[in-house]
Amino acid sequence: MSLIGRIYRFIRYNEHKKVTLQAWILSARFRYQMLYENTAKLHSKWGLAGQESQDDATLDEYRFAKKVSYAVNQVCNKTKWESKCLVRALTAQRLLTEKGIDSTLYLGCKEDVNGKMVAHAWIRCGRLYVTGGNGAAEGYAVVEKFKARV
Repeated sequence: MSLIGRIYRFIRYNEHKKVTLQAWILSARFRYQMLYENTAKLHSKWGLAGQESQDDATLDEYRFAKKVSYAVNQVCNKTKWESKCLVRALTAQRLLTEKGIDSTLYLGCKEDVNGKMVAHAWIRCGRLYVTGGNGAAEGYAVVEKFKARV
């Protein structure tokens, strides 16, 4: 499909244009930061280490989190750059934080069938897992958690 066709379809059919554009820009930004910035500096931007957000949220917060989940996954599936779980989680966390919604970023790891360590990142808002599913239920041990600075 041509570029003009894609732009037309985006304008015509996308119900959440602002969130989608923000997700695209933020995913590019976080991917760039992961590649070119110091890791220690990045950790300080992810939130309050070792803390978790509350287990409850309002109905409007759940609705917005669902919208963010959809937009982030749609955008990250189509980016030219690599947008794996950490980029998705950081993008979702920032979108939720900008709206004033509390969330927690989890980093976990587990051993796969070949004996290699596999890392994973996911976001929780209230009881809803926004990106990455419930990593703890999938066998990942939580290594670190970051409460978003709202």
